[in-house]
Order: sequence, then structure tokens, then C-alpha cells
Amino acid sequence: MERKDRMDLAGAAGMVAFAAMLALNQVVIKVTNGGFGPVFGAGLRSLLAVGVLLIWAAVMKRPVRGLRESLGPGLLLGLLFSVEFLLLFMALDHTTVSRSAILFYSMPVWLALTAHFLLPGETLSLRRGIGLVLAMAGVVWALADPVSLSAGSVFGDVLALGAALCWAGIALTLRLTRVSECSNETQLFWQLFVSAVVLLFVAPLFGPLFREPTWLHWAGMGYQAVLVASLGFLFWLRLMAIYPASDIAAFSFLSPVLAVGFGWALLDEPVGPGFLGALGLVAVGIVLINVRRKRS
Repeated sequence: MERKDRMDLAGAAGMVAFAAMLALNQVVIKVTNGGFGPVFGAGLRSLLAVGVLLIWAAVMKRPVRGLRESLGPGLLLGLLFSVEFLLLFMALDHTTVSRSAILFYSMPVWLALTAHFLLPGETLSLRRGIGLVLAMAGVVWALADPVSLSAGSVFGDVLALGAALCWAGIALTLRLTRVSECSNETQLFWQLFVSAVVLLFVAPLFGPLFREPTWLHWAGMGYQAVLVASLGFLFWLRLMAIYPASDIAAFSFLSPVLAVGFGWALLDEPVGPGFLGALGLVAVGIVLINVRRKRS
């Protein structure tokens, strides 16, 4: 597999497709919650995705290895993943896709802030600091937008923010622990397997497991398990192995932008001019945080 020093047309097309898939997934989760309890749905998605991952690993002859050596950090990775999607699925049960997307995809903001103190070589430059301020201002502006707030829920917003913080914790765990030495398949296995066990175990505490699911809800579950939680993330990890991480990270602004568009187009969610302005601030801030100068 050839390593490239800059993003090309094929890589850019792949990242746009991946960002669109993640953005649409916010809508799919909200729709699927109509047929399954949110926590049970998150656990069932992980369980199905584990099966897809193991089949893919067997076909591609890339077995999951190093589980014993990475037991401690692997369990931590899985627990963070469990809490992340417990919060996200519940958030989308209470608030709109648009508001959830703004908060959930603010993850690079919180990662950059914590990495400044915890990771060597990740000190905030002036440009990244400006991006941090812009993105945070955009998040506050979006939450205060009266048009959007009328259709959302502060409780759901808090849950989405908690999910973003757990996502940042996963990124730090992957950087700071021995699980960073594991293959992509092993890292993903830890997240999916542990979350399947944890979420399915606690799901009865959060209400009924089923909400009269129809074929649409089962189709949404299949979309999440196959195209997002397993093959989608393996595709993203493959792109990470080919292209510079900073180039890939620069595309992260697309997911919240597209998610807001999908929420408006498919779910008829209210999106006023103020909310769009806030979204623009968040997008610009994320780009400034992620884009790095190329080293000669």
C-alpha cells in the first residue's frame, strides 16, 4: 500500500463520501430510534458490526490479534466507546439532528484543547487557537439560536456534548496507550465487542427494548452496522494509512455541515440564518484547528 505525502482526487472523493455517510448516520439513528430503544439499538448495532468485522477480517486474512497484550487499554477504549454511543443515541432521542451534529462533531475542539496539555508536539499555535475560539463561539451561538432551540432539547444537547468528549477520550487513548500498537481491526474489535456487551447489558434499565420496529428501522440498523460501524471505519482507517492525518482531518468540517443539511431536507428540522452562521463558525474553526503546515 503506497503512502502519499498529500491528498489526491481519489482520497478527497473518499473522504467526502465518508463524511456524507457519517452525516446521514445521524438521521438514520434518529429514525431507527423509532423502532428500538436507543441504548438497545446502540448495543445491537455493535453486536452486528462485530460479526461483520470478523467476517471481513477472515476474508481479507487480517485476523484480530494482540487482545491479551492490550487488555487494559482495550477495555478502556471499549468503555469509552460504549458511553459515547449510549449518550449519542439518547441525545438523538431528545434533540434534533442539527443540534446534535454541531455538538458531537465539535470533538476536534475538545481534542485539541486536551492534547495541548497531554500530547507532546500538539501545542496550540496562534492559528489553531483562533480556530478553537471560533469553533467554540459557533457552538454557543448554535445552542442559543431560538429557531433551533424550539425544536430541540437542552438535555439532549448535553448528552451530545458528552458523546463528543468521550470521542476525544478515545482519540487520546489510541495515542497514549499500548492499544496504539495494535492493528486497525483489533482497535475496532475492542470498541465494538465491549460496547455490545455493556450496552446490551444495561439496555433494560433505559426502557423498552423494542418500539414496534418496521422494515425501515431494521434497514436503518443494517446501514449502521455494515456501512458505518464496521466497513466504514475500516475504510477510514485505510485512508489514514495512505494519506497525511492533517489532510484527512481537514475534511472533518463536512460532517456537521452535511448532517445539518440532511436534518433539514429529510426530517424538516428548522434551520434559521443564525444557526447557519453558527455552523459556518464551527466549520471554519475545525479547519483552522486541523490544517497543519507541511514540513519540508
